[in-house]
Amino acid sequence: MLCQLPQSNDPNLLSAAIPFADAGVYRLDEQRALVQSLDFFTPVVDDPFRFGQIAAANALSDIYAMGGTPLTALNLVGFPSCSLGTEPLVRILQGGADKVAEAGAVIVGGHTVEDEEPKYGLAVTGLVDPRRMVTTVGCQPGDRLILTKPLGTGILTTALKGELLDEAAIEAAVSGMTTLNRAASAVMLEIGVSACTDVTGFGLLGHALEMAEASEVALVIEAQALPAYPRVLEMAAMGLIPEGSYRNRDYYLPRVEQSGSIPVEALDLLTDPQTSGGLLMAVAKEKASLLQERLKAAGCGAYLIGWVESAAAGKLRIR
Repeated sequence: MLCQLPQSNDPNLLSAAIPFADAGVYRLDEQRALVQSLDFFTPVVDDPFRFGQIAAANALSDIYAMGGTPLTALNLVGFPSCSLGTEPLVRILQGGADKVAEAGAVIVGGHTVEDEEPKYGLAVTGLVDPRRMVTTVGCQPGDRLILTKPLGTGILTTALKGELLDEAAIEAAVSGMTTLNRAASAVMLEIGVSACTDVTGFGLLGHALEMAEASEVALVIEAQALPAYPRVLEMAAMGLIPEGSYRNRDYYLPRVEQSGSIPVEALDLLTDPQTSGGLLMAVAKEKASLLQERLKAAGCGAYLIGWVESAAAGKLRIR
């Protein structure tokens, strides 16, 4: 569908030359570029305030993945005010404002439409130095792969919607989803990494493959090293797999080597669509330990899940 749309040839649209760019990047001058992204979705938790926090953290994530600093945000809202009233919407917007303020950015307005189902998110604008910008391009053979948040939010929110778990039972995941990738991004810029992307709806499998294709390398992921939030594997074993996971499997598994031998638990984690997931970084082997150390000191996860190889460009191998 997108191939049928006109393509820009503006040389300042830097993201046009970045395969699978996490955000749009438009150069202002040699030292500054606008970095822009948006995202919105239906509630993943019952608490309106926390839903607002999660949606905002998720929308801000693309800016952080590219090493940018958020400046402004616009609220995007679809809400059935006639049936639900306005109080839940106020709490959603308050949750979003809380995270935008934590990011050091400013909400400058927004737009609301009457909708049958609640939807909320943000359009975010930030600044990035084009000379220090981190993208999906740049993975080098031998690089180590570091993930900053556990996996499984899609499975747990599916269990929540199915009333098999309540929010208290998935508190670790809710806390993870409301956590900004701000600190992880700052450490990434401090240490210096080869490439980065954030893990969201395409799951770790999809986003890792995008990074492999963009960098023209192969990625190796160790199944036993994949981190999961508490109770994820238990819920997955009960069949609480979100629809997005099956779409990810259908689209991405043909590009995975040894796909027939992937342990079912690893497959559930790899394809689970994440909401406000962590950053996936490729870092030089000699920097990997320092990156993990600094991430942990900043309160972030720092899971070593694999490495980069030169063979079979654009492929993923599961060990």
